[in-house]
Amino acid sequence: MIAFNLPDLGEGLAQAEIVAWHVAEGEHVVTDQPLLSVETEKAVVEIPSPHSGRIARILAKPGERIAVGAPVLQFEEGPPTDSGTVVGDLPKPAPATARPASAHVPEAMDPSAGLRASPAVRARARVLQVDLASVKPTGPDRTITTADVETAAGGGADDSLVLRGAAKTMALNMARAWREVVHTTLHDDADIESWTAKEDITVRLIRAIVAACGAEPQLNATFDSQTLQLRPNQKIDLGLAIDSPDGLFVPVLRDVGRATPADWRARIEAVKTAVKKRSLTPSDLRDPTFTLSNFGTLAGTYAALIVMPPQLAILGAGRVTDRPVRAAGTLVVHRSLPLSLTFDHRAVTGGQAARFLRAIIVDLEHAS
Repeated sequence: MIAFNLPDLGEGLAQAEIVAWHVAEGEHVVTDQPLLSVETEKAVVEIPSPHSGRIARILAKPGERIAVGAPVLQFEEGPPTDSGTVVGDLPKPAPATARPASAHVPEAMDPSAGLRASPAVRARARVLQVDLASVKPTGPDRTITTADVETAAGGGADDSLVLRGAAKTMALNMARAWREVVHTTLHDDADIESWTAKEDITVRLIRAIVAACGAEPQLNATFDSQTLQLRPNQKIDLGLAIDSPDGLFVPVLRDVGRATPADWRARIEAVKTAVKKRSLTPSDLRDPTFTLSNFGTLAGTYAALIVMPPQLAILGAGRVTDRPVRAAGTLVVHRSLPLSLTFDHRAVTGGQAARFLRAIIVDLEHAS
């Protein structure tokens, strides 16, 4: 037997959860044929075969978390054309690479290919033996979600679904953050009466964050809780919290301090599309230095947010409201943007956080 190990998927990931197998024991496969789909962090990745051969044994089941380098299947003995990550007495060329599951061309031949569903949802449907054509979609634009598939399979009847994929990652990360971080939140409001009706709120928030990071750069630093060391970051790699039917995603907009508002808007649209299609790669989600949550587009005024270490802060923007303010000696009603700045009080002082939030407000209150 020749073992095939889970290849290194990049970005320092240590393990992955198997979403679905695309082959069966006894089946003959060819080089680059999709073997299985896995989920790491919040990206669904398809693993191709490193060579041609017959599948002798499948060693892991959907839903299992497998360490990188651990065997996932065995090929029958035979001369491979490309050994990839196969172990044994064979030569070892470059490791087998992974590609986003959305790039799987053969899926277009699936009878359900015209339905709106991400690769992860389609893989889950195969595991549960659910015909997507029979599923009632509840996601945006009649997109079928994982919950829809599991409900159709009867898994939602007793409300006892096991968290998987993005939902499981969020649960584990939030628990870790709550254990490690000393969360403290400041609330305030920005008077945005001077804004035009067409003002782009998210773009203005990014501009304000860039200005505030210049005024108080420590909130954009990285904190090592083991050594109690702060590492200044020269770039602002902004995590943008995006809600989706499949869970919370935080893709990273790299080096926003060197981009323009037009660039920000284009990149925001690109990551929103990638979240919807589940085509984000692990690198798209790695190592933000600061995070923005514009939750007010859905509901809510203020929030006590969660800081994901090793970051030190997250800014939340609530729903725009009207509130009375004093101007020229009289009370008038102005549009107001509620703000919540949560920071790690282990490494950020109240004064630093207050000055950062004040810099945010000053920038937002400037007319375009």
